[in-house]
Amino acid sequence: MTARAVPHLPPLRETVRAHGLQASKALGQNFLFDEQLLDRIAAIPGDLNGATVFEVGPGPGGLTRALLRAGAKVIAVERDDRCLPLLGELSEAFPGQLTVIADDAMAVDVDALTGGAPYHIVANLPYNVGTALFTRWLEPAGWPPRWLSLTLMFQQEVAERIVAPVGSNAYGRLAVLAQWRSTAKIAMKVHRSAFTPPPKVMSAIVHVVPAEQPDGVNPKLLSKLTEKGFGQRRKMLRQSLKGLEGAVAAAEALGIDPTRRAETVSVAEWAALARALAQ
Repeated sequence: MTARAVPHLPPLRETVRAHGLQASKALGQNFLFDEQLLDRIAAIPGDLNGATVFEVGPGPGGLTRALLRAGAKVIAVERDDRCLPLLGELSEAFPGQLTVIADDAMAVDVDALTGGAPYHIVANLPYNVGTALFTRWLEPAGWPPRWLSLTLMFQQEVAERIVAPVGSNAYGRLAVLAQWRSTAKIAMKVHRSAFTPPPKVMSAIVHVVPAEQPDGVNPKLLSKLTEKGFGQRRKMLRQSLKGLEGAVAAAEALGIDPTRRAETVSVAEWAALARALAQ
């Protein structure tokens, strides 16, 4: 088998400088220029040669380069028009591997873009929309989803909330949504100094793969239930859930003491409560 030819590109930092591009604070941009680090991130999902990858907010294309070098077919959604010329150059360097869509990631249907084929999602998510996109990807009615894995960079604090165990300070709605039918782990931590400009916080990469879904649980109902429960996390369940009809009675019927607080309720108990409410 002949080795796949990878085009030689000038260093990303030089390319960005040549285009006069600077990270936009309004768009939550922080650029990564360390290509060895980017290659390590692109390797987290496993072998991507020939695989389809959806990338959000590629910016100047640092992570995009790494994904293309790994042999992925990348569909990248970028709302910053200033980045499109750089991404266009990448598309020319890797013929047939990169499709760039100038749009807002919150407005696109990934399943439609990928033509119904399975895909991975890999992204250095913009801080201002990262959590909203993540919860959307966790909530499809059909399971397993079309995506095969999520490899996403967040602020480290958010990453720790996603993988947090019950009873910990970081445990909350994100942990339940991420863990009730998928497996989440922190795959890598990234120091703030790796970015240009350096953000005020550390970052971490979360890797999520689908797991078996408990029967009879409606993801939208679970999402609403945890939103209520953790929206007033200092209050007892009988207070935080009283706005959701039947929730307190269902908790009691399941043996979940309504004087408990949301952070003491396990992922399995939240799923059981959502199942009971759906009946």
